[in-house]
Amino acid sequence: MNLADLSAAAGLKAPIRHQLFINGRFVDAQSGQTLATLNPHDNSPIAEVAMAGHADVDLAVAAAQSALPRWSRMAAADRGRILLRLADLIEAHGEDLARLETLDTGHPLKDSRALDVPRTAACYRYFGGMADKFQGETIPVEAGFLNYTLREPVGVVGQVVPWNFPLMFTSWKMAPALAAGNTVVMKPAEITPLSALRIAELMAEAGMPDGVVNIVPGLGAVAGQYIAEHPGIAKVAFTGSTATGRRIVQASAGNLKKVQLELGGKGANIVFEDANLTAAVNGSAWAIFHNQGQACIAGSRLVLHERIAEAFLERFVALARSIRVGHPLDAATEMGPLTSLQHRDRVLSYVDVARTQGGELIAGGKTPSDPALAAGCYVEPTIVRAASWRDRVAQEEVFGPFVTVLTFKTDEEALAIANGTDYGLGSGLWTANLQRAHRFARELNAGMVWINSYKRVNPGSPFGGVGQSGYGREMGFDAMREYTQVKSVWVNVDAQIPPWYPR
Repeated sequence: MNLADLSAAAGLKAPIRHQLFINGRFVDAQSGQTLATLNPHDNSPIAEVAMAGHADVDLAVAAAQSALPRWSRMAAADRGRILLRLADLIEAHGEDLARLETLDTGHPLKDSRALDVPRTAACYRYFGGMADKFQGETIPVEAGFLNYTLREPVGVVGQVVPWNFPLMFTSWKMAPALAAGNTVVMKPAEITPLSALRIAELMAEAGMPDGVVNIVPGLGAVAGQYIAEHPGIAKVAFTGSTATGRRIVQASAGNLKKVQLELGGKGANIVFEDANLTAAVNGSAWAIFHNQGQACIAGSRLVLHERIAEAFLERFVALARSIRVGHPLDAATEMGPLTSLQHRDRVLSYVDVARTQGGELIAGGKTPSDPALAAGCYVEPTIVRAASWRDRVAQEEVFGPFVTVLTFKTDEEALAIANGTDYGLGSGLWTANLQRAHRFARELNAGMVWINSYKRVNPGSPFGGVGQSGYGREMGFDAMREYTQVKSVWVNVDAQIPPWYPR
């Protein structure tokens, strides 16, 4: 099946882009190297996508450097208007983008339509409106002086996004960077590059000047590493594994570029004895099974008060078993495939890890029995009871539809379990006790805490972690601070300064 036939079969109106996007044009990689991006439903090829090497990154950086003066000096309101037009175009092409994202990642079409596309548009719209509202300050210093600060763009920004939410994460990174006046060289994950390339096309349609945004799909060890090392890049922003984040930091040392990292997580989702059980069961299922559990903020450790643990699990297991696993382009599907066979096998390997350490498999732990799904990357919703909070399945990020169940007796024990990993991205709790809720929000070692909910995000609310989950923040005013640097300006208005060395 050629690309045109595949596009038609998937219900796409626009052709699938499979080249690099550099200086406003789609171009082949200098080496001619390509990599097949696969449909995770059946591992059939979607397209041979150009893979950037060092020479292509050099071209992209040069284009971004050339475009930087014009873009950074453009009136902030004009930059904002381009981002607002982009948000409108994303909504206008929403169905096509949703289908493309589903085809490339395995996200259920229901999710791509209702979450990925609207959140992407909302992010560009938020920062489009922010562009001319992010300002410096005046500072009361000594008499006779005016002291004010300027917020200036960092420069050329390198951005590396993962494969789990490629459409949405491109907006989280590019929208604030562009609103602040930076230019961008972005590397989407080599296995899910298609939606980022389509967004580049829409950016050009929205009026983005050539060279402001450059999209260079490529291997992490080649293009990603080179972006982190490149002397022409002033900042690198990365979302992905903690191990890769460490390598990014090391690679960035050459020119002491700024680094922003959003890394792994092992979210604790605590259910107290006074919780609304119905809400907690439904919210906890969303916390771990949405997007097949492929989310750094997933509530992958279910920490239950022993008084309600069995009643909770009875409902939770029944709900998990009822989730409709199937073809992601089927509108009725609630859980699609994982994004690659390698990752599917990694997730399933943790079932044996759990058993080896005395854990109990409660549900799932295998691929679905439906022969129509046999060639794909599917894993059933999986629930494992761990023998100890120190077990590997309670410490390591599985990154799939795999939840580890732990129990506690006291608030102090719950807090110790929740804080008992090196990660600190997101945590949640379910309780009717207001004092407990606020105390845990303060004491949980996490960048985000959800109370009687889980995994809520909004362009205005900062997103990021602590510890091995990284540093820096996406979204909100904090994101604009991440993509700007402060300049302090002193003006002598009428200060009389006596000579320090009188003669």
